[in-house]
Amino acid sequence: MARYAIIGLGRFGSTIATILAENGMDVIAIDRDQTLIDSISSKVTSAICADSTDEISLRSLNLNEADAVIIGIGSNIQESILTAAILKKIGAGVIYAKVENQLHGRILELIGVQHILLPEEMVGNQLAKTLISRNILEYVNLSSGHIMMEMVAPRDFVGRTLQDLSMPQNWGVNVIAIRYNFLMVTDDGKNVTEKRLNDMPGANDTISEGDILILLGPKGNIDRLIYETSARKE
Repeated sequence: MARYAIIGLGRFGSTIATILAENGMDVIAIDRDQTLIDSISSKVTSAICADSTDEISLRSLNLNEADAVIIGIGSNIQESILTAAILKKIGAGVIYAKVENQLHGRILELIGVQHILLPEEMVGNQLAKTLISRNILEYVNLSSGHIMMEMVAPRDFVGRTLQDLSMPQNWGVNVIAIRYNFLMVTDDGKNVTEKRLNDMPGANDTISEGDILILLGPKGNIDRLIYETSARKE
């Protein structure tokens, strides 16, 4: 199971922590405000009240073992930068960070943070891509020109395997997960549809109607995929 740490539980951090947890991820939520910790503790794997600018506290959490650490501290730029520096020092691998402006982002890049997130740009990109194609649910600029996107499977994809679609070859885009509907029968005999996540999709997995593809690729490739699939009749 993937393990993520979220530092800073404002609206940005708490939203990411909750969504990851709802999709079956192991989530550690960290903030210095006990009230915020209490409000999210029932939604995540563990919620810890700690000062992210305290190296000893961060070391004790073994964040170097997390698949990724997301810094949700935005308005306090000094705290964000110090947190990032400590994370790099203690060996945290993949780091995402919310920033307030381009200068803030540039400083974190110099420290070694790989993924810079500017919410205003993210919202603008999301709205624009949603207006272009009704299949686009999420469109997130990660860094270095790469995009992570959630897209409802186009009609042309339904009934085909990932091998048939050959998305890395045809578009230069990788399918990193598929969210799908799973039909189950309850103890009292009722049919219930449950959302599940296939986080290790294989070449022989077949796309079904209503599947949500979680994609990763360079911006130009993602945008070409959006254009070509939205240009077809749904």
